[in-house]
Amino acid sequence: MLRILWSKIREALISVLPVVGIVLVLCATPLVQLSAKEIVTFVVSAILLILGIGLFNVGADLAMSPMGEYIGKGLTNSKKMSVLLIVSFTMGLLITVAEPDLSVLAGQISQKIDPVVLIVSVGVGVGVFLLLGVLKILFKKSISMMLIFFYMVMFALVALLAVNEGSDFLALSFDSGGVTTGPITAPFIIAVGVGIAGTIGGRHSGENSFGLLALCSVGPILTVMILGLCGKGSVDYSIIPGTYEIGENIAADFFIEMWAVVKDVGLALALICIAFVVLQLVYLKLPAPRIRRIAVGIAYTFVGLVIFLTAVSVGFLPIGFKLGSQIASIPWLLVLIGFVLGMLVVLAEPAVHVLNKQVEEVTNRAITKRSMMIALSIGVGISIGLSMLRIWLDFSILYYLIPGYIISLGLSFFVPPIYTAIAFDSGGVASGPLTSTFILPFAIGACLTCQGESKVLVDAFGVVAMVAMTPLITIQALGFRAIIARNVRNKIAQHHIITADDGQIIHFQ
Repeated sequence: MLRILWSKIREALISVLPVVGIVLVLCATPLVQLSAKEIVTFVVSAILLILGIGLFNVGADLAMSPMGEYIGKGLTNSKKMSVLLIVSFTMGLLITVAEPDLSVLAGQISQKIDPVVLIVSVGVGVGVFLLLGVLKILFKKSISMMLIFFYMVMFALVALLAVNEGSDFLALSFDSGGVTTGPITAPFIIAVGVGIAGTIGGRHSGENSFGLLALCSVGPILTVMILGLCGKGSVDYSIIPGTYEIGENIAADFFIEMWAVVKDVGLALALICIAFVVLQLVYLKLPAPRIRRIAVGIAYTFVGLVIFLTAVSVGFLPIGFKLGSQIASIPWLLVLIGFVLGMLVVLAEPAVHVLNKQVEEVTNRAITKRSMMIALSIGVGISIGLSMLRIWLDFSILYYLIPGYIISLGLSFFVPPIYTAIAFDSGGVASGPLTSTFILPFAIGACLTCQGESKVLVDAFGVVAMVAMTPLITIQALGFRAIIARNVRNKIAQHHIITADDGQIIHFQ
């Protein structure tokens, strides 16, 4: 076990060091002025971040992914579709309600919509769309057709929001799709899809196993838009004093934040565990060694997530804000650094590594972790760079989202379907907790410098939506590369190469 943990920590070290490196390099320039205490807090947080990611990845391998697969396989084998659908809806609802990032989003719009109403409504949206995703797998329906239909509904609601002067609500609506697929839900939902698809089998079971996260990201967007149409009043944003500052007592800051995170993570994992125990007793009946292994994995997941989320909240959130506010004095440099940070931050998102591992296993290395990471890194880098450009020039996020989703859905008609399903799932995992606690504060700080506080909701928010969108294009670009490579191989195979006994080519037809 220690050998596995050390391997995961080493992977996390390689992933986090580039982000730490670029921040420290910027601190050595006149562009960014940070105090010694802030730099120390950031470095300590980075060390904890590496440890947290390593522990989480071990836990995901031991518990989160196996639990999802066991539930998917066990309920599918039971031949009781009603039970499978009820469990899918219930799990989607409960896990979403417990997501810490969703509570943060609800607090931002509490003056227009009651936070409890928002959280429960978004949870219902995820539950319904997880149920639809399970039906998609069971009946082997095309993910592309489903996404096209729901995105048409989504943009119809966009038009209604615009007509009803709800443009300040659009960025928050799209961001909600990213915050609901966090580090707890993403590995679990992906594994459920793999378990169900593997059980029902079929020629395209690998392709059929992906797409659940994509659908679960659509539900919250639609729900928040509907609430925006129904709500009264305006959405206001104001900086809460002390939110983006490091306190006098660093140890106390870590302890206070850790206690809050323990409660949030504990609630989320408890809901999953209770549901799993009930299903174990009624349907799964797994042997004791597997249950012990899952229990150990849950402990690793809990400790890893607590350390990870505490580190990013205490050290990365205030530093991201200060970087954005100070670098924004040179807008073109803000765009460039945003691109570089985007490329590097995605390397440290815990759920990204889980998805990449699942993709490599399901496709038998036809799609490798390395190619996935390169495509995701490029996509997220572009999304942050474009977001900084929007903050600089102050224009609607729809100028990005509408053509971006049209391109994404259009590509789905030309690339192998498995790339489309993986691409839309990738958007969900790329917009994880590090994005919301480092990149979003970076965008808020930049917006305050460039446009002022009144524009934060319109220009800074929406960066999570951009992070969730651009991988849809870059991952499907991998599908184009696969098609081109296959065509080249076919053309070569159509020619006959005749060689002499000494191996020299004597004729090429």
